Amino acid sequence: HLAVGIGIKAAKAGHRVLFDSATGWVARLQEAHSRGKLAQELVKLRRYGLLIIDEVGYIPFDQDAANLFFQLVSSRYEHASMILTSNLPFARWGDVFGDLTIASAMIDRIVHHADVISLKGNSYRLKKHQPAAGTAQ
Repeated sequence: HLAVGIGIKAAKAGHRVLFDSATGWVARLQEAHSRGKLAQELVKLRRYGLLIIDEVGYIPFDQDAANLFFQLVSSRYEHASMILTSNLPFARWGDVFGDLTIASAMIDRIVHHADVISLKGNSYRLKKHQPAAGTAQ
């Protein structure tokens, strides 16, 4: 929710913004790769000042998907901004990407110029499903 709010604010300030889930970005890159247009797609995406990549780690990536995601992160490194959201700590990203070396290299690029925000507490989505304090179930 916070990432979307920042994206909206950036768009209203005149920045070009794109949003998708991590699996959505990988699907987009897989399609470009299958057409022999991966390099062009990465250049095109660099024209956007901000990419929001939601749900990193929600679904583990196979080796090809992990490599494509790494290329996306690498192509934007020191060129354009990203917001990534994940429920997993960086220590678990090796599991998601199936390769600790790729995960470490990606994390290095992500955090080099980053502000990392760790949110604590209960999920806002689950909050409305929990009984109010003092009420019987």
